[in-house]
Amino acid sequence: MIKKIKVPKQAGWLIPGLQVKRWFLLIFIGAALITLGILMLFDLQPIYNTMQFIQKIATKISTEWLAFAIIMFGAAIFFKGWTKTNLSILDIGDDRSQDALLENLYRRRKLNRGPRIVAVGGGTGLSMLLSGIKNITNNITAVVTVGDDGGSSGKLRESLGILPPGDIRHCITALADDEDLVNKLFKYRFDDGQCLEGHSFGNLFITALCEITGDMVSAVRASSNVLSIRGRVLPATLDDMKLVAEMEDGRIIHGESTIPEAHGRIKKLYTEPKNCKALPEVIDAIRNAELIILGPGSLYTSVIPNLLIKEISAEIAKSKAKKIYVCNIMTQPGETDDYKVSDHLKALIKHAGSDKIVDAVLVNNYLPENLADKYQKSGSYPVALDANEIKKMGIKICAKKLIEDSKEGLVRHSSSRVARTIYYWFKKSSK
Repeated sequence: MIKKIKVPKQAGWLIPGLQVKRWFLLIFIGAALITLGILMLFDLQPIYNTMQFIQKIATKISTEWLAFAIIMFGAAIFFKGWTKTNLSILDIGDDRSQDALLENLYRRRKLNRGPRIVAVGGGTGLSMLLSGIKNITNNITAVVTVGDDGGSSGKLRESLGILPPGDIRHCITALADDEDLVNKLFKYRFDDGQCLEGHSFGNLFITALCEITGDMVSAVRASSNVLSIRGRVLPATLDDMKLVAEMEDGRIIHGESTIPEAHGRIKKLYTEPKNCKALPEVIDAIRNAELIILGPGSLYTSVIPNLLIKEISAEIAKSKAKKIYVCNIMTQPGETDDYKVSDHLKALIKHAGSDKIVDAVLVNNYLPENLADKYQKSGSYPVALDANEIKKMGIKICAKKLIEDSKEGLVRHSSSRVARTIYYWFKKSSK
């Protein structure tokens, strides 16, 4: 993770990684040659006169000290002039703006050299992950499920025939530089107004861009540019994908929003239409990835839907990238009742059709002593880590404290802890 830089204001321009020191040198050499050429043009014999001057001074002062003093004095004048010129061009005058410029430049240069990461999922789980990952690298591709058919997204999907914008909105918000402000803006919901009630501003914003640009990919790209997000967000497919669950009791449940409400054990999940085509940019991102992250999020309605697209699951299985699944901390009523960690992994492997999609699983190994009563009342329990079963599957276990500290006993993933743990695992496993 990148920490805030604390250096003297002027020395900040010399921080490694800014890629500006080379231009200092180039400008200095150019300025020196121009000056030398002008003096020679007017036959002022600059080299001879300079040497004569130095010779006279050197009789009184050590040559080494004199040379050092001249170099330092010239460098100080040059450096001061260069920085002031640049800040003037950028119209930056106050110290706070200068500090922000330096930090942003350093972060951008540093993050641009970060690992190429593909995060696959949906819902709030994926957006939580992206909030932390964006502090490690700018080379992020979020692959988002488009099976949502509930709430504001479902209404827009049904009335306008567009892909559901909800999960995409969450991811764009998470990757924005000013996440708090964008989050407040995009989450704002209209309480009244004809046809507006219940809709979030973010969903309407993306929908409007979709109408203007002609498709969801162009709309997401345009909104990403407007908000200056780090990385990119891509829908898994442009097909009108809808989820269908076959329950163990034989029932067939249609629609992502109704699957958890069926309150049964899911035997199999599939899509309508059956052969949805992956977005080409998603396939390219997976092929170029160094690290692929699955989850966290609702197992059957956020993570697995992406793997039901055969091209995506096949490319992940073939990929040489490191692959890790972030397991949920608590079971989800109606989806993963009584599931252990191994059950999550088996469901992923079964629906992807390959045991090559996961190298390791990231699990939380800490729970607050005063776990909130609301979990038990809703039928949600901690996901048990059955290590022996996981090891039989040939999957490595990375267990760390991943939750935010909460006096109320709430269990929520900490984006910074999750991102930091994944990054350390990636670096260690890449050696």
